[in-house]
Amino acid sequence: MTSPLLDTAQDCAWKSYAGEISFGDVVSALASAGAESYHVDYRGKTTTYYGNDGQVVSLALKAPDIDIPRDFDKAGIQSAIRGAQRGEVKYPEFLRLSMNAGCVGYTVWITGRHVTYFGRQGEEHVERFPS
Repeated sequence: MTSPLLDTAQDCAWKSYAGEISFGDVVSALASAGAESYHVDYRGKTTTYYGNDGQVVSLALKAPDIDIPRDFDKAGIQSAIRGAQRGEVKYPEFLRLSMNAGCVGYTVWITGRHVTYFGRQGEEHVERFPS
C-alpha cells in the first residue's frame, strides 16, 4: 500500500544515501507529506517516520557497519552537524561521522524544530533547527 508519507520517506531516503538532498530539503518534504517526526536507529538499522495522522512507516537504514564507541563525543556530533549545515558533509558521511562520535541514533522533531542525538549511555545533544 502506498501513501504520501511512505512515498516521500522512500524518495528522501534514496536521495539522502545518494548525497543529492540536504537535511532541510528532507524536513520540508516530510512536513509536506504530513510527518511530525522521525527516528533513526543506527543499531537497529531502521528509520521510522511518524505522521500527524497516526501513520507509522519504517524503512531499512543503510548504515555503515561501525562498532559505535561507548563514549559520546558531543564535539564530534556538533562537527558533523556543522559540516552538514555548510553542505560539506553529505548523509553517508554524516552517518559515519556521527556513529564514530558515539551516536546510536537521533530523533528529528519536525513540528518541534529540533533534533535529539543519543549516546549509548543515555547522553543527549539537542540541536535546534537553524532559522
